[in-house]
Amino acid sequence: MEQNTLELPKIYDEASDFMPILGTDYIEFYVSNSKQAAHFYKSAMGFNSLAYAGLETGNRESESYVVSQDKIKFVFTSPLKSGTEIGRHIDKHGDGVKVTALWVPDATYAYNTAIEKGARSFMEPREESDENGKVVRSGIYTYGEVVHIFVERNEYNGVFLPGFRKWDTHYKADPIGLKYVDHMVGNVELGAMNKWVKFYEEVLGFAQILSFDDNDISTEYTALMSKVMSNGNGRIKFPINEPAEGLKKSQVDEYLDFYEGAGVQHIAMATDNIIETVTALKNRGVEFLNIPSTYYDVLEERVGPIDEDVQPLKDLGILVDRDDEGYLLQIFTKTVQARPTMFFEIIQRKGAQSFGKGNFKALFEAIEREQELRGTL
Repeated sequence: MEQNTLELPKIYDEASDFMPILGTDYIEFYVSNSKQAAHFYKSAMGFNSLAYAGLETGNRESESYVVSQDKIKFVFTSPLKSGTEIGRHIDKHGDGVKVTALWVPDATYAYNTAIEKGARSFMEPREESDENGKVVRSGIYTYGEVVHIFVERNEYNGVFLPGFRKWDTHYKADPIGLKYVDHMVGNVELGAMNKWVKFYEEVLGFAQILSFDDNDISTEYTALMSKVMSNGNGRIKFPINEPAEGLKKSQVDEYLDFYEGAGVQHIAMATDNIIETVTALKNRGVEFLNIPSTYYDVLEERVGPIDEDVQPLKDLGILVDRDDEGYLLQIFTKTVQARPTMFFEIIQRKGAQSFGKGNFKALFEAIEREQELRGTL
């Protein structure tokens, strides 16, 4: 795979990292209609067909379509009959993320180490092979019903995984500049954030790099708390949110109610040109949260000089924030399925390594306006 050619950054010290993770391999969604979901991400978000597994490949239980854009790979899986575990998951949670697959040099070592350190097993190490070589995969549970699958693929040259065939379609979407997964945010129940912070520290060797409390992330009505966990080489970042006490129901409370438990709240995808990417997304029908025009009246006073003209940022509703390393630009979609649960963030980093703390108030007020329309605030 293309991702295998990446060079590890200089900050990565393999000797001191007991759980080396090379990057995000794929993210798998359990959805009610995998074929239609894949088409949405192709037509609306610029992904293209990559691989397929289902009846034609001998899978009688489920059907999966894989789409890709640069280093991002999404898998959409649906059951082919009633009474399945996938169907039960969809019935309880709606469409959502089931698997965050992590690319590792040794999936057996990663699994054994995680289990020794207290992880709950999802899948013992197993070798999968076809004419293109072999892959070793293993897996553990994290918060809610989300799982991390460790993928070792240094001896595999196929299109995706054994059991999949190349999926080629007449329709070819023009890519819109999405490059890789920048971070993925999980929502957990009140009081559970520190439990999962400890899990990532002890089981996967992550470190807490940022923390936000209800003084940082709050509005007049709602609040939440968040801690950002990162692996050794900085390629995997998992902010973990829990609700905080407020006058009304926060976005995390709403998520937990409708997802019926903890799960992935949003996936942030990086771009090198957020104006072009967001323009393309809007032109293809993707809807974003609305930001009041007054946000931009003092933008340059708040964040200092930036390379971009303010007007196109204002027209598109793109937020800007600065930290000691530089600045970032970010924008958030509305929820992308029937339940008000998961959404996406588009982010462009110009040196900044933070997560837009200065935008929290504007962002959360925008989310509250959507909650008010839904009658869930």
